[in-house]
Amino acid sequence: MNKPLLIEIGVEELPAIPFLKELPNIEKKWTSILEKNSLLCNFDFFYTPRRLVLWHNEFQVKQEDSVQELFGAPVKIAFKDGNPTGAALGFAKKCGVSVDQLSKIDQGKGEVLYFKKELIGTESKKLLNEMVNEFINSLNFGKSMRWSDRSDTFIRPIRSLSILLGEETIDAELFGVKSSNFSFPHRMVSYKPFTYDFAGDYFSKLESQGVVLYPDTRKEKILAQMNDIEKNYDVKIEIDRDLLEEVVAITEYPTALIGKFDEEFLELPEEVIVTSMKEHQRYFAVYKDEKLTNNFIVVSNSKTDDFSHIIAGNEKVLRPRLADGMFFYKNDINNGLSNEGLKKLVFVEGLGSMYKKCEREAKIASYLADIFNVKQKDLVEKAVMLSKADLMSEMVYEFTELQGLMGYYYAKLASEDKNVYTAIKEQYLPDGEDSNLPSNEFSSIIALSYKLDNLMGLFSVGKIPSGSKDPFGLRRAAAGIVKISMEHKLSVDLTNIIDSLSYLYPGLDKKQLVDFFNERLFKIFEVNPSVLKAVLGSGETDIYKISKKLCALNPIVLSDSFKEYATTFKRVANIIKDVDFNSNLDVNETLLEEEAEKELYNKYSKVTSVDYSTYDEELEILFALKPELDNFFENVFVNHEDENIKINRKNIIALVYKEFKNIADIKEISI
Repeated sequence: MNKPLLIEIGVEELPAIPFLKELPNIEKKWTSILEKNSLLCNFDFFYTPRRLVLWHNEFQVKQEDSVQELFGAPVKIAFKDGNPTGAALGFAKKCGVSVDQLSKIDQGKGEVLYFKKELIGTESKKLLNEMVNEFINSLNFGKSMRWSDRSDTFIRPIRSLSILLGEETIDAELFGVKSSNFSFPHRMVSYKPFTYDFAGDYFSKLESQGVVLYPDTRKEKILAQMNDIEKNYDVKIEIDRDLLEEVVAITEYPTALIGKFDEEFLELPEEVIVTSMKEHQRYFAVYKDEKLTNNFIVVSNSKTDDFSHIIAGNEKVLRPRLADGMFFYKNDINNGLSNEGLKKLVFVEGLGSMYKKCEREAKIASYLADIFNVKQKDLVEKAVMLSKADLMSEMVYEFTELQGLMGYYYAKLASEDKNVYTAIKEQYLPDGEDSNLPSNEFSSIIALSYKLDNLMGLFSVGKIPSGSKDPFGLRRAAAGIVKISMEHKLSVDLTNIIDSLSYLYPGLDKKQLVDFFNERLFKIFEVNPSVLKAVLGSGETDIYKISKKLCALNPIVLSDSFKEYATTFKRVANIIKDVDFNSNLDVNETLLEEEAEKELYNKYSKVTSVDYSTYDEELEILFALKPELDNFFENVFVNHEDENIKINRKNIIALVYKEFKNIADIKEISI
């Protein structure tokens, strides 16, 4: 028999950010508890800032009865001279019966003790109290608090609990709060609780009590209101998805409103205004003709017919925020962009100051500029030395997320070269999975230098990622280097770079860093791991060339015909497994006796005499050697009694394989 189950846990206002971080785990945790108690069923989870709700349209009122089969020791061990041994007594105790109540069963390897226990399902209402307590205690929001005289903790005080199975209020207690059939309305409706008799009554009363329970409905309502504002004011609202989720989490009855700030503040860089509104006030930015306006959108949680005082209050609160920003901005401009203060700012213990970091990055950038044939080395070094200067600015002290961006504005105002201020802005790119990349080669050098110094520097002082811990984002740095190399077709040979610049990093284990980087490649490139292993087996360490080889080889491996190719080339690998590729692999044409070996060698000589413009073209030609190879294996006896002929024939096969190995070690590929 099933009945509806409603669980509402009333709390004081939940902080949005920690709640949203835990949100993806909440349904999983309740599912796990249901499964553990043999009560698994479909349910929905809803939330507002003041309530967590689990709703089951159909919930078992009782666990299903079941049968448990228990198997014990072999009978010959369980009894001695007809008397039960410790094995029999222990098994009987485990089953909760006497020895004479045990049975015997033969499972094909002799008789063993056996007991079949019928388990009567427990009523759900006897389990729900413990289940809800386990659920709440399983939630991890980071920081938690105590209240009243309690010693247990939760993210916010629990103010009400309601567990209704059908029309029955289940006897339960959570943090000293007993289950009841009441809930609290929106604060602007009443501070007194409202009661309900069953789940349908609860859901129907919520709206009239100023509570929009469903988060998707709140989101749709906000977006619809924003759409109306856009039409009425002929503007465009920037919908920051993370901010939208946060606003949904902190409102029970949302209303989107448009406010205004003084036009004089538009002198500030756009990002300063948007960041100030978003981070401090949770406001959305408003644009017209793709330019930021002096409007903002605030989502109110008030239930009222007159929002004028709410708009005025938010305008009043925003003004001093922007005034502070203007003060910082003008001070920073007057002070100029200087990196001297970086000498007192520690980067990481063991790696000196941020100024020292910039000096190392400048050496890396100079090295890369030589490799990429960039002529403006003086500007490259200048861009690096100015790249972290904005860390000393008042604006970045207030908004750390604007580092790099404020340096861009200040360098631009100081009439620095366009390449310099653009590189300062783009130095941290890519900074996320879907992030933009540096826009040009000059900026790429600065971004690569930053990431390479982080990797080499932090590895040299033992700050190495382990497990899921990567506080310095070194895995992201490795991925960024690969993406930049591929985007701008830059030959970034990590092994050569580390070898050439390791003198800057005493204590750096070069092999450990290269191994770490290569391990990351298996996460970065979405190919069969054995294909990447084959390419790395070629000895290639240039990231761009690795990516090009993968792009050429992977489609061939994915093709229907590759299994046939694989059979042939695995045979090639087996024949020459004891050949030293560094030895003399010359072929003596006078020793070629069979037509098949002559055809193979002639075809090999022909295809290797051409310079191919792409790996795709070269692989296509090399794989086209398959008929000649198959003919060779069919008609030529490699292990000839004449040692010279034997070596000559192996050399032909080795030369073919060596050409492949310049691109990939084919034997490593498994499909």
